[in-house]
Amino acid sequence: MKELDYFTIAEISGRLQSREVSPVELTRHVLSRIDKLDPELNAFLEVTADLALEQARVAEAEILNGRYRGPMHGIPYGLKDLIDVAGLRTTCHSKIRADNVAQRDAHVVTRLHEAGAILVGKLALHEFGSGGPTLDLPWPPARNPWNRDIHPGGSSSGSASAVAAGMIPASLGTDTGGSVRNPATCCGVVGMKPTYGTVSRSGVMPLSFSLDHVGPLTRTVEDNAIVYEAIAGYDPGDITSRDVVTKSCLRQLRGGVKGLRIGCIEHFYTTDAAADEEMKAGIDEAAAVLRRLGADVRSVTLPALSHWAACGRAIIQSESYVVHEAWLKTRPQDYCEISRRKLMQGAFVRAEEYIKALQARTALCAAFNELMRDYDAVITLSGLALPCRLDDPEEVARTYERHVRMPFNITGSPAIAVPTGFSKSGLPLGMQIAGKAFDEATVYRVAFAYCEASGWTGRKPTVQ
Repeated sequence: MKELDYFTIAEISGRLQSREVSPVELTRHVLSRIDKLDPELNAFLEVTADLALEQARVAEAEILNGRYRGPMHGIPYGLKDLIDVAGLRTTCHSKIRADNVAQRDAHVVTRLHEAGAILVGKLALHEFGSGGPTLDLPWPPARNPWNRDIHPGGSSSGSASAVAAGMIPASLGTDTGGSVRNPATCCGVVGMKPTYGTVSRSGVMPLSFSLDHVGPLTRTVEDNAIVYEAIAGYDPGDITSRDVVTKSCLRQLRGGVKGLRIGCIEHFYTTDAAADEEMKAGIDEAAAVLRRLGADVRSVTLPALSHWAACGRAIIQSESYVVHEAWLKTRPQDYCEISRRKLMQGAFVRAEEYIKALQARTALCAAFNELMRDYDAVITLSGLALPCRLDDPEEVARTYERHVRMPFNITGSPAIAVPTGFSKSGLPLGMQIAGKAFDEATVYRVAFAYCEASGWTGRKPTVQ
């Protein structure tokens, strides 16, 4: 059924509720599309067809009996394979965890199950959310649907690739230094890093305790808000979880941007680092679109990008080494070379450097909070460079570090990546929209207004 290719959650949920389309029919279509496309994209590590059809039959019976749960009921989705599902392997795309079977569901999986969503598989990533695309792992790296030779971004690479290719309408990824927003930008989809503490990390393999986030990837902003509202919520099993009442993102989604004050952090990509000209042209036009829609967009200043990068690097290196120390000492040969090199760097970070990074983080957060007293949201680039070839490890390593995503992991504030067009070579461009802590509603509102006006989220790669 070609009409079900690239369906959105917002479009299909009404048809599911009215019984025009059945969850079983939809799930079978999705599984067929995965079977057809994934051999060329390697987005999935495991397709859970039997489980998906079982969940679809339950959803169908509930809807037929008038027990419709909401917009995620009967909707297929995928999970980055750092996230536990009881009875399934959580491999972390690593030989070290290849046989690790989860004993219970992650909190986000429980929330999606309660919403009636249907799990169709576990998705590829960079090993433990740290390494990079490489062939020295049990599974091949995910590929970019816009060009199979191009890096899809990471570390939530399969999560973005599967959504961009129209295999699934939504996925979950994790974001420690941009690992939802990077692949979202590289693959031309929408990726949200919510406020730290709004989405539980219980049952999710950690990389850096104080910077890890879980967030959704979708093709549209409205779908992203739907998934976010399904997974957000207090979890007493996660000590970082916040019991706060957040604004309804969906209710405010169509509020427009007229009268909103939006800061543009230009110096991150013009003075502090030199972005590719096509990336800059994309965000310049995006700022112009927001102005035409009635927003007051002004250039603003924060501490230099290098300060944010250095702070985040010290925290990630220190905390990720603590997570992996035992395996690095006993099974170093079982990591891929990229992961081993990155994770071992933490062994050489002195305690005083880590403490100084935490102190710097306090100052950087204070600067951001002071700025946001006068602004409703800010925009800046996501990546500084176009994604490179997947088989060029030196260029992957160089471009992987050229980004503007770390500031919002440090502040813990919500930040969403949205597409801003395409390069002359046909690769996606993107920017970030960030806001105040626990104000995902305004971030989604700005993103929705921009994406509706620009139309870039409607572009599809030429996969069959």
